[in-house]
Amino acid sequence: MTPEPGFKFKPRQSLMYYGLAEVETSGKGSSWKIPSSPDEYNKWAEKNRFQIGDFIVMEYDANSDSVLEVVEADYKSCNKSNPIKAFHDGKTKIQLDRSGPFYFISGAENHCQKGQKLVVEVLSAKHASSGPAPAPSSAGNYSPATAPANDGHSLQLGTMSVIALMVGCLAAFAL
Repeated sequence: MTPEPGFKFKPRQSLMYYGLAEVETSGKGSSWKIPSSPDEYNKWAEKNRFQIGDFIVMEYDANSDSVLEVVEADYKSCNKSNPIKAFHDGKTKIQLDRSGPFYFISGAENHCQKGQKLVVEVLSAKHASSGPAPAPSSAGNYSPATAPANDGHSLQLGTMSVIALMVGCLAAFAL
């Protein structure tokens, strides 16, 4: 899969068993910036599958920009005044620690309105089987399964297979 400019998807080889991956901004310097098209970041995000435990890394100029995690309404209106979290370090690494959507906008003036925003949808965790399925409850009205009709073909085929195997073994010993 070829990611869009701005981000790249890099599986973390040591953690692939657990399904963890790291999404890094590509290139050097500023990758979290006003995109060339307003929906560029979200088109990229729609092409990728994110799981609980994955990371997103955004690089930007810390003197002029930031990353804000916001609620959906603030994402849609580009409201920077009440972020869930604010990052100003220039290389922000965010762990996606739950399923559902994460909303990010730029903290720089008018950048969000120009498309510098991102929605990441994190898939629900897969529930691994913790053991065998429980036995059915004794309550209820169950009837035994009926055996399939036997028309003799499977018995005849099995007998012929055994005979062919025995003939093959005898022929091998005779040589």
